[in-house]
Amino acid sequence: MIFKPRQLSLAALDDETLAADKKRCRRFGPCGVGEKALYLNSFYIDRCFYVTLSSVRRIFKRVAMSKGGFTGRGMFASIPYLVVEYDNGRQKQCNFKREEDVDRLLEHMARVCPEVPRLSEEGERRLAEKAAREAARYLKELTPQAQSAWDQLEGARAKLAADPARSDRLARAARTKRSSDRANPAYKWVALAIIILGAAAMVYGVWTWMNQNSTGVYFLLFGLAAIFFFSGANVLPTARNNKKAVAREWEEAKASLKDYVGEGGTFPVPYWYAHPIVLDRMIRILREGRAQTSGEALEVLKADLKALNSSVQVEQEEYDEVVCIKPLFLLQDYQ
Repeated sequence: MIFKPRQLSLAALDDETLAADKKRCRRFGPCGVGEKALYLNSFYIDRCFYVTLSSVRRIFKRVAMSKGGFTGRGMFASIPYLVVEYDNGRQKQCNFKREEDVDRLLEHMARVCPEVPRLSEEGERRLAEKAAREAARYLKELTPQAQSAWDQLEGARAKLAADPARSDRLARAARTKRSSDRANPAYKWVALAIIILGAAAMVYGVWTWMNQNSTGVYFLLFGLAAIFFFSGANVLPTARNNKKAVAREWEEAKASLKDYVGEGGTFPVPYWYAHPIVLDRMIRILREGRAQTSGEALEVLKADLKALNSSVQVEQEEYDEVVCIKPLFLLQDYQ
């Protein structure tokens, strides 16, 4: 193995086992989960450390939120971290670009190491407090009609859980299409023009530098900065990042759910709303006594989502849920 991960835990793997395990590990952003170890990143290098799974005592997500972070945009966007506690209280924090990568890693850890807590101690305390508050909100006993609707929603949720990639694809495609529909098309072409100018500045800088002109280095640095900045901003028109491709992905994601759950029939929500979070929120509505049937719960959920806008403050967990599912309803005009 050319780049051997550095051991962090007290327990270690021999070189042969380590090489094979890292090669087969499932990758989630800059980290990975193998059969024997958890592979962690440094600030610059992916999967350059490892902690044996038997040494992991707790693993959880931490989100650094700056002022304006709930907009989810630009330099004020939230910064997700994966925190791993191992051995006797030692801790390693790993930075991620995408929060969904952290979530997928934690979901995988729940399957391979279900005994390892996936919340911080403070998170567990707040979760217990929230559970107590929610218990006070719910009815102690539901009507037979509401209980039947709850059972139907639980069955639908189990069906979606059997193939979560379909719902994840639907939510991801909805967010992308919503962003694409709201974005000014001129931004992409402006970004492309700036990159072209940056490339020209870089070429000119190299040429002047080779001709013994020290000012060429400034053009070179400016060109490189423009190219790297706008290339990573995900605004350039590409084969996948254009309105036709985004619309096609949205339609294909809906078609996938339609084939899986059917159109109409026994599934309690239209296939274009087939996401576990939608069903979870409908179940909560039933338990709160605000609806008696699945259809009524869906209408109440639509009203709740319509009432949530940028001026309404919510908890982080509800914010994550709303950001995930509200594009589904907006794109379908709440039909």
